[in-house]
Amino acid sequence: MIDRNHDLSISRQAKVLSLSRSSVYYRPRPVSAETLKLMRRLDELHLEHPFAGSRMLQQLLKAEGFDIGRRRVRSLMKRVGIEAIYRRPNTSKPAVGHKIYPYLLRDVEVLRPNQVWAIDISYIPMAKGFIYLVAIIDWYSRRVLSWRLSITMEADFCIEALEEALAKHGKPEIFNSDQGSQFTSIDFTDVLKREDIKISMDGKGAWRDNIFIERFWRTIKYEEVYLKAYANVPEARQSIGQYITFYNLKRPHSSLDWNTPDQAYCNHPQHINQAAA
Repeated sequence: MIDRNHDLSISRQAKVLSLSRSSVYYRPRPVSAETLKLMRRLDELHLEHPFAGSRMLQQLLKAEGFDIGRRRVRSLMKRVGIEAIYRRPNTSKPAVGHKIYPYLLRDVEVLRPNQVWAIDISYIPMAKGFIYLVAIIDWYSRRVLSWRLSITMEADFCIEALEEALAKHGKPEIFNSDQGSQFTSIDFTDVLKREDIKISMDGKGAWRDNIFIERFWRTIKYEEVYLKAYANVPEARQSIGQYITFYNLKRPHSSLDWNTPDQAYCNHPQHINQAAA
């Protein structure tokens, strides 16, 4: 983690750890072990029952012995960044004055790499505390093109992930996100406009609009995150990085004719021709 008394500057330490610089100046309030346990269990229940709202989640938690009110369930859902499939929480609402773009992918057939990219943020529990993971995925191949960790949900680490994906993989025709303030921010959308990329945003409550990245969250949490108890951010970064490398290079997908995302992305004829050009 960041050592504020180290000889290296905080900015340099953040760069080494691949953390956004603004997030390291944020000093989070301590979170009790009971609250962390509740947050993790809420996230697990959401993956098992994505249709469950705060009322149902409260009853499910009570059945497991948690003494919790609905207001606290709603508060923790907002903190974790989860919602029932029919409702978006405040974490996915744009800030006042931010422009909302239309959803461009309805009835669009995605046939090639770099036709559509998608981005999203997910909560990652640790042994003590939690962090957020942002990932950018190519819709055609399911390949993770870039990712970042942060201790806050500010836009900085999302912009860093976007800039990295563009630098390494070119650019998509369409870029899709939800209506979260990180993705509607002027700084974020200006990067897309600079590259002349069409901006697409999920409709309100339309959870299926970004279904491929939702599936990735389910996969990485069941196969990596929930099997570990990261002691700190560097450990989480290393372990998650190793899993994403495995996911891209070695994990076959039935929807890709049992190819890996890397094979589907790199071996597509159009992508090969574009790379050669």
